Amino acid sequence: MQLTGAQIVMECLLEQGVDTVFGYPGGAVLYIYDALYEYRDRIRHIRTSHEQAAAHAADGYARASGKTGVCIATSGPGATNLVTGIATAYMDSVPMVAITGNVTRDLLGLDSFQEVDITGVTMPVTKHNYLVKNVEHLADTLRDAFRIAGTGRKGPVLVDIPKDITAQKTEFTPKCPVFPACSDFPPEECFAQALELLKNSRQPFLYCGGGVVSSDASKEAAEFAEKLDAPVSCSLMCQGGYDQNSPRYLGMLGMHGTKASAEAIKGCDLFIAAGTRFSDRVLCNAGLFARNCKILQIDIDAAEFGKNLAVDMKLRGDAKAILAKLNELLPQQKHREWMDQMEVARQAYPLRQTGGPDDVLPQEVLETLCRLTDGNAVLTTEVGQHQMWAAQYYTFREPRHFLTSGGLGTMGYGLGAAIGAKTARPDATVVNAAGDGSFRMNCAELATLSHYKIPVVELIFDNRTLGMVRQWQKLFYGSRFSQTDVDPDIDYAKLADAFGIKAYRIASKREIEPVLREALSLNAPVLVDCVVGRDENVLPMVPAGKSVEDPILEM
Repeated sequence: MQLTGAQIVMECLLEQGVDTVFGYPGGAVLYIYDALYEYRDRIRHIRTSHEQAAAHAADGYARASGKTGVCIATSGPGATNLVTGIATAYMDSVPMVAITGNVTRDLLGLDSFQEVDITGVTMPVTKHNYLVKNVEHLADTLRDAFRIAGTGRKGPVLVDIPKDITAQKTEFTPKCPVFPACSDFPPEECFAQALELLKNSRQPFLYCGGGVVSSDASKEAAEFAEKLDAPVSCSLMCQGGYDQNSPRYLGMLGMHGTKASAEAIKGCDLFIAAGTRFSDRVLCNAGLFARNCKILQIDIDAAEFGKNLAVDMKLRGDAKAILAKLNELLPQQKHREWMDQMEVARQAYPLRQTGGPDDVLPQEVLETLCRLTDGNAVLTTEVGQHQMWAAQYYTFREPRHFLTSGGLGTMGYGLGAAIGAKTARPDATVVNAAGDGSFRMNCAELATLSHYKIPVVELIFDNRTLGMVRQWQKLFYGSRFSQTDVDPDIDYAKLADAFGIKAYRIASKREIEPVLREALSLNAPVLVDCVVGRDENVLPMVPAGKSVEDPILEM
């Protein structure tokens, strides 16, 4: 059948099972938006207030659902506004297809109005990108984009389509999507060597990264921990990838990890890393990390082996498949003395915040939220102290319940991601934890919540400062708080009211539970302004360049 390029975009989205896209219209994508109007009964479009939020919403949709998220923007500034969201997805290996319009082909390269070389701009932060110059190639290009985004180490792909391509007609033949299985799998001799390491270990330690969530390997990781009889830690990206109610779980490892995890890395004789890239925030000082043990790394991306840390044994492939194979081959191990030792450490170093009798402590807010939601809420976050508090104090039991910008550290990520998460999982309770600094970067998205009546709870930890920056300034810059204080007179409740959103304020300990309970009961967009102390810190903390084994426990 003969279809326009814009109609082909719609048909390809439907082929890939896409039911929702996020975006913002503009001149170069008018034919695409005309087609969206035609297909409006099959593809839902959510218009955000800013293109960056459209990318974050597509990202949140993907993380919450496991499907590939889709965002659309026009040429020039519309396309460049997507870049931070694309880079966020790239750093955290999130499957996304970004569709941008561009000027007509005859105007490319002429510095035309709203023209930018977006494929050149995004080359470093995409798995692949395309500039479509022939309408006959459009359908297969889009299919390739989804295949690349959703297979192997997942990530964003950009497809740039000149406006005249979206208007031209060509023959379209539907095709079923093809997603080839990961072809990389270690040979039997590698498994034999890995099994020797595992069976000879007396004090093993399992560390799970975001790849465990991305590959849906949580069940296999839990079984492996039981078979190996080992304590477990998770990266920021893997919160919920392992049940945090398990007595094996020691908390996060790294700059803001627990002291119990630090004791485990200090005492283990075998460190098994599954689906993690050994970020500098985990290693802290690579030369001092896991220096007394052997390291077995499981990862789908060969580029991660030896990039940040030398390892003793590599198993390349999908984490789910490799852990399943190890579970099949590994006899039941027993390490009671080691597990008892780790339980002592876990009990000896609990995470605790202290304050005055009526102070609002982030720990109490998040633990109350966890109790009121039975630990089943989907938490998105911005970036800063509140992000670490959310990871530390909300007990995540299942994967895809904690969505955060881990690699890029994008302030402004969370509210857009919450919109995407709630769209993907309408039955879930979705809460965005924000600092007041981050909230100011994306507060216009309250208009999106209001317009589409998306029931997200926006929970602001309002300390009138850029808290994480202030914490570093206090520790390492002589308490010279340069440009970190935020205007204390902003009334976030009035701002919410301007958007037609109900708002509450928590200013004392006794208000925590009743306010959260009511906010959660509304099933509507709601803002909660939670006033916390300016000098509440994130602890433990490992100073830059120091060993992860010796975190600061108090300030």
